[in-house]
Amino acid sequence: MRMLLPLLLLLLIAKAEASKVVEVNIEGAINEGTVIKLERAFKIAEEENAEAILITLDTPGGLVKSTEKIVSMILSSRIPVITYVYPPGAFSASAGSIILIAGHVAAMSEGTSVGAATPIAVGVEGTKVEEKAVKYLASYVKSIAEKRGRNVTAIEKFVTEAYSLSAKEALKYNVIDVIANSKEELFEKINGWEVNVNGKKVRLNLEKPEIIYVKNDLRGAIYEFLTSPEIASILLILGIYLLIFGLTSPGYIPETLGAIFLILALAGLGVMQINYLGALLILLAIIFLIAELMTPTYGFLAAASIFCFVLGMLMLINEPMLPEKFYSEARNFVFGVAIGTALIMTFAIVKISQLRKERRKVGGEAIIGKRGEVISVNNKTFAKIRGEIWEVVCDEKLEVGDEVEVVGREGLKLKVIKVGGKGA
Repeated sequence: MRMLLPLLLLLLIAKAEASKVVEVNIEGAINEGTVIKLERAFKIAEEENAEAILITLDTPGGLVKSTEKIVSMILSSRIPVITYVYPPGAFSASAGSIILIAGHVAAMSEGTSVGAATPIAVGVEGTKVEEKAVKYLASYVKSIAEKRGRNVTAIEKFVTEAYSLSAKEALKYNVIDVIANSKEELFEKINGWEVNVNGKKVRLNLEKPEIIYVKNDLRGAIYEFLTSPEIASILLILGIYLLIFGLTSPGYIPETLGAIFLILALAGLGVMQINYLGALLILLAIIFLIAELMTPTYGFLAAASIFCFVLGMLMLINEPMLPEKFYSEARNFVFGVAIGTALIMTFAIVKISQLRKERRKVGGEAIIGKRGEVISVNNKTFAKIRGEIWEVVCDEKLEVGDEVEVVGREGLKLKVIKVGGKGA
């Protein structure tokens, strides 16, 4: 009896200390903010001595570098990682499918799909990028599939043939390990499974585990915002135009905001794959635009700037695993900005042309025909015309407050007539 009491006590303590599972969600486009959130989840899992890390997936794809960082975290994890396409109706396409197959246990709920990881060319909807990019990604997913013992042929077709599978097909072809329609069902089905974690066999203890939910912190949320390709593109455009506007007109606010937006845009673009030809075309667009504003060519350089800008923006972001929706929306966005720029430049060119014509007039001739108001009548008479104070002469008697019109110039004096007077 005495021997049984300590044993029962140990059993009660073990039961009281339920296993812990750290859960983190990947929803929407994968970017650097997603990486930061998962790094936080893995750190918490180690601190809490968690039994497993659960990554739920509902994503159309994302940035290649960010995806590679996440996959590297999973493959080198000392804690079993369960990747799970959830809830029913979700999908894990493109970069998401690579993350799914990297898990020690890969699961899907019914009504979900996986695959369609064929690289897409930026700016050209539905077309493939160059062959070397396809081969690289195909070999990348193949190596992950081999490491996890999954169907290499089917997974390689995700990249080479835009192959997609339903949950039942993915299970049938050994792409995933289990189908479960809820997290509770998932834990129940895989409880007691042995998984290979860095060469060691680990048995999963997932009987009614305690779930620790991990959300993004402020730093992760900021990076998630800045490394969104759409946001980075908008910040880049705003930064360029505000900086140019600020440098060509007096004031500090436009150029200050422009510089801030450009720095934020570069921070976001720094984690993306960039086409340097696109960057060069955008630089040329900036040079042509400044040249048009400084020495107007009445539209020629402005048209060249818009042309270079459109091509440059379409080619700039070279991320082959972003969802196709991004490419079509990006194209429409760039064309919209181009039309807006054309309208603004047309207005600016007309105004600059008018100003240049005005400046062709010399000295006082530019003020002939302008009207002003008499402000002082003593030994000399002065009037305020176009915000400037001039000494004026008139054939009629003038009084303070009279409205006058300039009809000529005599040295440093202006000859005026009284509006409504005999000279008029």
